[in-house]
Amino acid sequence: MTDLDLLHFEQLKKDVQTQYLKETTPSHDDISKWKGIDIIYFQEDLRKKAKGNISEKSFYTYFKTSPVTKLPRIDMLNLLSIYAGYTSWYDFKKQHLFAGELLQENEDLEEEEIQELEKTVSSAADVTKIEIPPGKIEFQPQKTADLQKSTPENQTITQITTPTSHTEIQTPSPRKNFFKKNAWAIITSILITLTGILGFKDEIFSKTYKYCFTDKDRGVSVINTLEIRVIKENESPLFFKIKPGECFYYSTKDKNIKMQITAPFYEYLEVNRNLENAPDEEMIELKPDDYKMAAYYFSIKDVKGGNSEEQVALIKQKRNQLENLISNNAVIYQVYDNNTYGIERLDKQKYITLVTTPTTSLKNLNVIEMKKDSKGKIVSIKFKIITDEENK
Repeated sequence: MTDLDLLHFEQLKKDVQTQYLKETTPSHDDISKWKGIDIIYFQEDLRKKAKGNISEKSFYTYFKTSPVTKLPRIDMLNLLSIYAGYTSWYDFKKQHLFAGELLQENEDLEEEEIQELEKTVSSAADVTKIEIPPGKIEFQPQKTADLQKSTPENQTITQITTPTSHTEIQTPSPRKNFFKKNAWAIITSILITLTGILGFKDEIFSKTYKYCFTDKDRGVSVINTLEIRVIKENESPLFFKIKPGECFYYSTKDKNIKMQITAPFYEYLEVNRNLENAPDEEMIELKPDDYKMAAYYFSIKDVKGGNSEEQVALIKQKRNQLENLISNNAVIYQVYDNNTYGIERLDKQKYITLVTTPTTSLKNLNVIEMKKDSKGKIVSIKFKIITDEENK
């Protein structure tokens, strides 16, 4: 330590005082006249800006007396230099050189100063940080003893505590209380709704289409019962029977439909529709099978009327026409509704004899099924004669 160092320290105290006065208004501008509360706020500002602290005893030792006869430890000098805006005590002296003064790059520390520095570093983690509200603080003169004239041991320091935060308690809104109390009821309602949608999704999301059928040649409704098979992917076909003059209603959520339509007197028809652009109602034309129609016509043709010679001629004509239309190997079945017979097989001649015998029951002949071969010959007939009781 040299006398120049003591002079540098006096300069440093002035810089520290100037730095503190930039943002705070103590009770006196002169640092040597600061009182207890001024010292407390200075310590806080020092911790905030230089990340270090000096004790109140050190403040009284080095700031209340001017000039000092003993230089503070190097750690305190560095701390005050940083607070004043310099990087270190060496940097401060370098920028405040006296005439003829030379500085050493590495000044040796005394053993006592090194020990004090180690103690300061080890205790730095225990320093309590206290936040001081920013802004300048003005003080009213207090009627207390002059701290400058008293010893540090006899001073009474009043600590000021400031509230850190205000907790505002808000009562829960009625809306939140409602949802909290009725949470289970709301969840149950949602689950029931979802279950209903899943259970009736086919009915909810399906659409109904209407298909009617007409005779393509005659422009009238078909005269036979239609059999419709709806082909579904990866499922067995669905079978429907539609009576003459009725329409077919089909509900589905599929995008396509494939129908196979058969009737005794009409040609087989397969219908494919893209339902995304299809109309809700459609009229489908069925082409009559001329051979089947002729066989049916001659089967039910009335041969009664006129004299006996004319009647014999009509019967002969009808037999010849049926002989030409029906194959010699045709399989013919007559279906009964009673429990005794059920079904009976007829050959070609027996069938022709049956339908050429003058009787009123021929008007009730109902052809259930009729098939032909590639040459147009009828190879299969399934028919039924409806009794008067069934017509009632």
